Amino acid sequence: MDYIPEPTVRPFPDFNAVEDATLLRKAMKGFGTDEQAIIDILCNRSNSQRQQIKDAFTREYGRDIIADLKSELGGKFEDVIIGLMDNPVEYMCNQLHKAMKGLGTDEETIVEIICSRNNREIKEIVDNYERLYNRPLAEHLCSETESSFRRLLTLLVTGVREEFNIDPDKAREDAQSLFDAGEGQWGTNEEIFNKVFSHSSYGQLRLIFQEYKSVSGGKCIEESLKSELSGELLDGLMAIVECVQDKVLFYANRLHKAMDGFGTNDTTLIRIIISRSEIDLANIKRAYEKIYNKTLISAVKQSETSGDYKKALLALIGDA
Repeated sequence: MDYIPEPTVRPFPDFNAVEDATLLRKAMKGFGTDEQAIIDILCNRSNSQRQQIKDAFTREYGRDIIADLKSELGGKFEDVIIGLMDNPVEYMCNQLHKAMKGLGTDEETIVEIICSRNNREIKEIVDNYERLYNRPLAEHLCSETESSFRRLLTLLVTGVREEFNIDPDKAREDAQSLFDAGEGQWGTNEEIFNKVFSHSSYGQLRLIFQEYKSVSGGKCIEESLKSELSGELLDGLMAIVECVQDKVLFYANRLHKAMDGFGTNDTTLIRIIISRSEIDLANIKRAYEKIYNKTLISAVKQSETSGDYKKALLALIGDA
């Protein structure tokens, strides 16, 4: 990681799980629901603290807080709050499962999750996915995707990336291989692209992309990918390029895309804000403002989100 990650959600000082459980029970008991109290508590506690609240709620009241929240809340606001109550790895597993459930496949979600994570993060998701859904993630991905995109995902979820290896000579060799597999021939050898992009460390890929400019006569790797590839494979490889260059920017761009134009991609908006809130959402906020000349807070305020859903997102993003 080439930056110091700064979260927007930190452990709450003077935390008391029983006290929070009591306040949440009060917010949901009887007629009506105190949504603001739910936001004030759950959007201002770390995930570890939320797990303690979940346990305290069951101990104190003999009730399942998730079931109670689901019965009291609805819509996108419910999606945010229930997402916050999930263990972070299980939340990602749930997001992947939803992306592949039923008719059609949400490749955009799959790309965002799988193509942006390191081996350790992938392994945690792989192990938990099989435990939760009694099905290997690789097998599920293979059944929902096809051809070279399927192969890329398979390579990534099996953790073949050599994360700490940097070899300048190999970088020149791989840059030449990429050129020969695409721009340098008629047609495209997608397997070469998959192999280099899935096996090389981020540091190594940076060297390869620099060398690529030399062997291609000044053309950057993004230009070549766009001219040689298309569809989901292009999306997956471009996501890797973006993460190699600047992972914070990758997420800032995704947030912008989720809110840009007509309609809002709420699923992406919620997922990125929840999943990065305890990692680097403060970094993402700064990058967003720098690129788009408006704060992430103002973008969400101006978006088509509304009511308690909007309030919850703003609480997670924070004003600072």
